[in-house]
Amino acid sequence: MPKLKAKIMTSEMVARALRRMAHEIIEKNKNLNDLVLIGIKRKGPPLAHRVAGYIEQIEGIKPPTGALDITWHRDDLKEGKCEPVEGERVIDVPIEGSSIVLVDDVLYTGRTVRAAMDALMDYGRPKVIQLAVLIDRGHREIPIKADFVGKNVPTSRNEIISVKISEINGVDEVQIME
Repeated sequence: MPKLKAKIMTSEMVARALRRMAHEIIEKNKNLNDLVLIGIKRKGPPLAHRVAGYIEQIEGIKPPTGALDITWHRDDLKEGKCEPVEGERVIDVPIEGSSIVLVDDVLYTGRTVRAAMDALMDYGRPKVIQLAVLIDRGHREIPIKADFVGKNVPTSRNEIISVKISEINGVDEVQIME
């Protein structure tokens, strides 16, 4: 059973990071009318919704948000490490020609993001795909880099980053477990 090594982000720190990321997304995307935030299930959709809310507070325009289930595109599906759920592949936001920001909680090896890009292409061809993550912990196995990062957290491969968000866990915090 993993034990707590350190609490690295409090609720206030998570909110501040998401607000800063909203500002950075606005700066990089001049036409907010084309902007769509897509959260990678499970914790990405609530984070995408929050970032969209901050963008609305800042600019008065709330970009549409969606949720993306990547299960069918995972490279460990054939190994039996994940079980796909029927009927969860629907995305109901505009993809074709949009500026997409994929949102996730943790960027680690890059495999989840690769699967998300594959899954996204099933719905159309976006103008651009950008990546926003709350935590970037390093250790890439695929050459993927986040455009917007809440916090860079150097870790060892035996450490676990535990992101808790209020919509799912009842609290916002980020911990390192060992």
